[in-house]
Amino acid sequence: MAHHHIRFNGLWSVLLISLLAGAPSGSVQAQSEPWPVKGKLFGQAKDAKGADFKKSEDVSGIACATETGFPRLCLVADDEAPGAQIVILRDGEIIAGSFIPLVSDIHVSGKGKQRLAELDAEAVAYAGGSFYVTGSHGRPRHSDDGTTEADAKAAVTRRIFKITLPADAVDLATGKLTGSASVTPSTALETQLKIKLDGAFDAALKDNGLTIEGLAVTGTTLHVGLRAPVLSDSGDAGAAKAVILSTPLEAIFGPSQGKDASTLTRLDLKTQAGAPRGIRDLVAYKGSLMMIAGPVLDPSDDAVKAGDYTIYRFSDGQTTKLADLPGYGTKIKPEALLPLNQTGDTVRALILFDGAEEGGGRTVTFKLS
Repeated sequence: MAHHHIRFNGLWSVLLISLLAGAPSGSVQAQSEPWPVKGKLFGQAKDAKGADFKKSEDVSGIACATETGFPRLCLVADDEAPGAQIVILRDGEIIAGSFIPLVSDIHVSGKGKQRLAELDAEAVAYAGGSFYVTGSHGRPRHSDDGTTEADAKAAVTRRIFKITLPADAVDLATGKLTGSASVTPSTALETQLKIKLDGAFDAALKDNGLTIEGLAVTGTTLHVGLRAPVLSDSGDAGAAKAVILSTPLEAIFGPSQGKDASTLTRLDLKTQAGAPRGIRDLVAYKGSLMMIAGPVLDPSDDAVKAGDYTIYRFSDGQTTKLADLPGYGTKIKPEALLPLNQTGDTVRALILFDGAEEGGGRTVTFKLS
């Protein structure tokens, strides 16, 4: 397979330049400084009312209302937050806007006090005038299975939301919501997942249990990218492939809710060494699906190495490897991909990270073939 080239713009730091030097995808230039954030991206709630938040450190998804141009109206998810947040993208800057609460009825304890439970929101999509935000639908990884709190956390995340912002309801200079957002929750995706992935539905991630990390819409079809389970037809663990579940939007938010309308697509996203990988983000791009593939389980040392994460494109039944991403150090995981513009067959995209303060957004360019 031909090498694909990644180009980073500007200077980041001597430390990460040394990490990038080993990237297997061809020549790598010095990486840019993170895009600055004006305002504050919200993470975990500090109280039971959702009136105070920690600063975001676990950005897990982004989608925008337009595919080109700036300023761009977008919605960001942090997997520790009890909702999603409006952001305005300018080229090289993120403006943090209004927070849209999605969890208001379930609380968990922490450090002796109650706070709003996190949605464990892992993905955002946009289509047809609405944003879609989904929880991971998985068992919490940091609670004992079978406990009341673990069950409560699982119930919170097994929802998907349709969020519609009225025309001219957001100030594009500040990201502030000047009208009211229409929020429609649904548990119908849970039904589809139970039918198609029954054995993995309530299993822990370490046991190849269900965890959603990608979401995209093409036409009237919702595509759900799974970090896990990875599945094989043969039962051979080494042959396990990543999975996309696709279902009509009307089966989630329309009159067909609850019906078995989904299909599974298996994609070979394995590493060069043959280790299976799951989908860590999914985005619709010009009639195709683009995704970040990454480890199902994080490495024991939490270090992200060059080639652990890779950008792929899925189009007309074919999976094409576009670019291996470099290593970003300890606990810094690429989990949100947003194409910004395209020149010829070269795409410039923004990547946001789980483990970096306020997403640590950086641009990367790569070719589509």
